[in-house]
Amino acid sequence: MTITRREALKFAIAAFFSSFTGAAASQSLAGKKVIVVGAGIAGLGAAQQLHAQGAEVIILEAENYIGGRIRTDNSMGAPFEYGAGWIHGPSAQNPIKVLAEQVNATTAETDDDILEVFDDQGKPLSDDAYDHLDDLYKSLKRKLNAHEEHDETRSLRDIINQLKPGYLEDPIGRWMATAYFEFDIGAGIDDISAMNAFADEAFENEDVVFTEGYDIILAPLAAGLNVRLNTRVSRITYDNKGVDVDGMKANYVVCAVPLGVLKAGTITFVPPIPEAVQTAVDKIGFGTVTKIAFKFDNPFWDVETQYFGIMTEPKGRWNYWLNYRTFSDENILLGLSFGDYAPKADKMDEREMTEDAMQVLRSVWGDKVTAPQQVLTTHWSENPSFNGAYSYPQVGGSVAQFDSFVEPIAGRLFMAGEHTFFKYHSTTHGALLSGRRAATAIATAEE
Repeated sequence: MTITRREALKFAIAAFFSSFTGAAASQSLAGKKVIVVGAGIAGLGAAQQLHAQGAEVIILEAENYIGGRIRTDNSMGAPFEYGAGWIHGPSAQNPIKVLAEQVNATTAETDDDILEVFDDQGKPLSDDAYDHLDDLYKSLKRKLNAHEEHDETRSLRDIINQLKPGYLEDPIGRWMATAYFEFDIGAGIDDISAMNAFADEAFENEDVVFTEGYDIILAPLAAGLNVRLNTRVSRITYDNKGVDVDGMKANYVVCAVPLGVLKAGTITFVPPIPEAVQTAVDKIGFGTVTKIAFKFDNPFWDVETQYFGIMTEPKGRWNYWLNYRTFSDENILLGLSFGDYAPKADKMDEREMTEDAMQVLRSVWGDKVTAPQQVLTTHWSENPSFNGAYSYPQVGGSVAQFDSFVEPIAGRLFMAGEHTFFKYHSTTHGALLSGRRAATAIATAEE
């Protein structure tokens, strides 16, 4: 019998789980009960560590799957990642890289420099235009790095206009502003804080994708845990004696829901969360990025090119495409929308989104673009379990607001999620580290 990699993963889980629990020598939380709200990677990371230290842990998840914004669909023959798509900075210090190695996951590097860009007429850039692109980007990056911005009320657009007048009127500059900044940060340049846009940190090494799906790392994290799916939480009551989550009592609760859920107010906290935390919920931004994947019978594009950039209007409309043929045998193009256009795309149904994105492809490849065999789309801002993709530093906000989630509330309520970890916000490794941080804080409270 041939064993597939996904079947082989089952054999790896036990060894991984044993090594993880062995590292947690203390059973300091034996006899304690912890409820974790949210089975994304922050919630799973917290729950696994708490479980390893002897706590009774129950995870309540609103959706019908674990992983949250890690969600993989392999129906196209290659992984379509609804949410997280890359290990950003896959160094030995990155906990996602460590998890990937634990399950022997295969990855492929995506090279941002293997890029072909097409102008607003659908024509490939000339060598002179590429030189202009490089010069524009390097010049702006140099000015941004050298500039000290101390005004939290100014947007990234404001500072670009100040440092590089005319940059955003240049079609190449407009394309770079959305394909680079809006993609990376997850919002429009009018909404991103100039002061804090680039104040976070990153691990080293070039980004990689999972060739068999990001969700391969979830099974060991969920091993042995009590996860209750399709269980949407509406009320969390807490005091210095314990917690009550929709009638279920425990010693502690870890709230690991996306920032978008906190912004929507669909979970009532009794008493209300502290003013500083509520201000953080209100002031930290939560944006979206929209994806569409097309599978074709045959490629009509250069299969060796990693990325295609297309200068579209409105800004952010399907202007960046990932070519799966650089790491897969499947003829798949993944299109992305950013900034102000992403929430508009999220509201489209599959037919509308398909036609919208296909128009962009036809603007470059014309009649060579055939009807797709299969289409997959994302709509994160329209899903009430998320209300967006990931957090960003919003105009008027501050780094301190991200930090306000760190302290336990009444010694019983602990917050986790990528939005609680500014240093690595908007990343899976930031989310995982925040969950582990919450678990450590609970163990410390019991010492």
